Amino acid sequence: MKCLAVFIFFRLLILIFIIEFSFAADSLSSGKFITDGETLVSSFQSFELGFFSPGNSKNRYLGIWYKSSPRTLVWVANRNNPITEKNGVLTFSNNGSLLLLNQEKSAIWSSNSSRMLENPVAQLLDSGNLVLRDNISRSSEEYMWQSFDYPSDTLLPGMKLGWNLKTGFERYLTPWRSADDPTPGEFSLRLDISALPELVIISGSRKETRSGPWNGQQFGGIPRVKNSIFIPKLEHTEDELYFTFRPFNDEVITRLLVNESGTLQRLVWNETSTEWRMLYSWPFDTCDSYAQCGANDNCRISKTPICECLTGFISKSQDDWDSPETRRCVRKPSDCPSGEGFLKLPKMKLPENYWSNKSMNLKECEAECTKNCSCRAYANSDVTGEGSGCLMWFGDLVDLRECSEGYIWGQDFFIRVPASELVSVKHLNTKKRLKIIVAVSIISSTFILGLLLCIAWKKAKNKGNRLF
Repeated sequence: MKCLAVFIFFRLLILIFIIEFSFAADSLSSGKFITDGETLVSSFQSFELGFFSPGNSKNRYLGIWYKSSPRTLVWVANRNNPITEKNGVLTFSNNGSLLLLNQEKSAIWSSNSSRMLENPVAQLLDSGNLVLRDNISRSSEEYMWQSFDYPSDTLLPGMKLGWNLKTGFERYLTPWRSADDPTPGEFSLRLDISALPELVIISGSRKETRSGPWNGQQFGGIPRVKNSIFIPKLEHTEDELYFTFRPFNDEVITRLLVNESGTLQRLVWNETSTEWRMLYSWPFDTCDSYAQCGANDNCRISKTPICECLTGFISKSQDDWDSPETRRCVRKPSDCPSGEGFLKLPKMKLPENYWSNKSMNLKECEAECTKNCSCRAYANSDVTGEGSGCLMWFGDLVDLRECSEGYIWGQDFFIRVPASELVSVKHLNTKKRLKIIVAVSIISSTFILGLLLCIAWKKAKNKGNRLF
C-alpha cells in the first residue's frame, strides 16, 4: 500500500513538472525574466519570441518570428531603441507591465498596461500575438495589453488594421527603414475612414496610393489572384472599424508585409521549397500612383500614353502630350438632361470624393443621378450578389484607373456623356463586332474550303486520277 502511495506521488510530481515545463515554454509569469539567448515558443511551435540582430547590424532587439521558416520577423518591440550588447532582459515592472532593460538595466521599452496587474502573465499565442493577462487562466481573452495592437510591418491573420471608434486609437503598419534597421520607415499603411473605408499608403503627409473603397468583398483597386487562398474582411461594429483576413484553412500560412519601399506584399509560405512566395504586390503598376493622371483622366497601363480623357471629356489644353500634373480634362458641351446618357466602364477603380447612400439600388442611383445635371457618374457601393448601395460623383473624377486583366478587381462605373458620344460608342462597338464576324467568317470559309480540297484530293489519289 505504501509502495502504491509512493508510486502515485512520484507520478503526480512528474505530471506537475511536465505541466510546469510546458507552461513555461510559451509564458512568462511574475518574478520571472528572459535574457538574451532565451526564448518563448508558442504551444504549437508556430512562433518564437526572443532577442535578435537584423541583417548585418550588431544591435539587439526583442521580436517575434516564425519558428518554422528562416527567421522571418513579424513584430519588434524596441524598434526605436536598440540594445548595443547581448545582455537585454525582458521582465515585469512593479505595476505588472512588460519591461525591457538594456545593459545598464535602464528601461528602453514597456508595454504600458492601462492598470495595475497583481499577478501578470505574458504568453505568446500560436497566432503570433504576445498577450498580457492579470491571471494564469488560459481561457480568458481579456488582455491588458497585446502586441497585435502595436503592429510593425506585418499583418498576420486575425490582426486588425483600423480604428477604435470610441477612443480614436489606430492600428497601422510601418515598414523597416532597411534590412539592417527596424526603425519605422517613411511609409505607413492605414485604413482611411473619412468616407467609405479604403486602404492608403502614406509617405509623411503625402498620399502615395489608395485602394478604392471597400465594395462588400474587397478593396476594388487592389488585385487578387483568382485562386485566392485567404478571405479578406471588413468589420464594422459600434466600437471598431477595421480590416482583417483569415486563410481558407489551417494549412495555409500567409501574411501581409509593407516593405521599405512602401509596397504592400501578399506572401504565402511554400513548405516544399521552404520559402515565401509573393502572390501579388500593391501598388501594382504606375497607374496605382495617386492621381497619376489628371482630373477626369483614365489611367490605362496597356495604352500609350497611359492617360486619356474619359469619354465625354476633352483636354483643356488641347495637347494630349501634356504631363498629368498640368493637363486637365473638361466636359464637352451637352444638353442636360435630355441630350445625355450614361456609359458603362467595366473593371474600374473608383475615384474619390463621392456621395453615398446604402439604401438605394443601382436603378434608383441612376435615376437620381439623371435628375441632377451636376452628377457626373454613379456606381454601386456594394457589389455582393446583384449589387446594392449608391455612389455619385458631383465634381472632378480624381484617381481613376482601368484595372488590368488576370486579377479579380475593379467594378462597373457609369459616367454621364452626351447622347452623341453614346451613339459613337455604339457605332464603334457595332463596327468591332462586324469586323470580328467578317474575320471569323473568312477564317471558317478558308478552313472548310481547305478541308474539302483535302478530301477531294485523297479520293482522287485513291482512284488514281489527278484532281487538276
